[in-house]
Amino acid sequence: MPKQVLKHQRIARVLAREIHSGVLEPGSRLPGEHALTRRFAVSRTTVRQALDELSKQGLISTHAGVGSFVAFDGSLLDNSLGWTRALADHGARITTEVLRLEAVRDARLAADLGLESSEFMALDRLRVLPEGTPVSLERSRVPLVAALGDVPVRGLLDDSLTKTLAAAGLQATHGDEWASVSPLAAEEATLLRRPEGEVWLNTRRVSRGADGRIVEQVTSLLDPGRFQLHLGFGEQPQ
Repeated sequence: MPKQVLKHQRIARVLAREIHSGVLEPGSRLPGEHALTRRFAVSRTTVRQALDELSKQGLISTHAGVGSFVAFDGSLLDNSLGWTRALADHGARITTEVLRLEAVRDARLAADLGLESSEFMALDRLRVLPEGTPVSLERSRVPLVAALGDVPVRGLLDDSLTKTLAAAGLQATHGDEWASVSPLAAEEATLLRRPEGEVWLNTRRVSRGADGRIVEQVTSLLDPGRFQLHLGFGEQPQ
């Protein structure tokens, strides 16, 4: 067997152990190709073969060196723990108003996500600045598994969807997000206290667990005066 194959398989095994052991946390970014070539003293071709092996095993997801982040007032936000935590970590004094928490049926969404069941837990929330100005409207839809059946009645754990999902054994490790701009519909404009037709940033994120199953879909309307989409490209310096 060629020596090159042995090298990339060895690197893949090392990185796989670090992923399984938690050294590389779920959802974290792997070191760049340059850093890995230095660490293992191999060529970029070998590193890329190792990463391809990990991708085939479903342990990583590679997006050609492109990343996207949402920023609030110029500060990049880590939304992996939810908007409230992300905004609080940057000193933003935001309050959350729960507009809706109930079980619903949505056949169109189920078909769009490729789910057999059309039952979801619907959670709609408004984020509001201290002076009373709303800056975002988020609509979360979570497949209604048995462990979440009583949440619409008893409420969220510590008012946190992330904690509620974790308590039910649901943790998002990866997913996809899309961003666009759209005019506010009449109902949205009323909730956000803005003119109908005003253009806001619109994001849609579909999160999945390590097994690939859907954990959550959330669509967010974000005030373009406070939020922006930040795109990164190329290999980041280590």
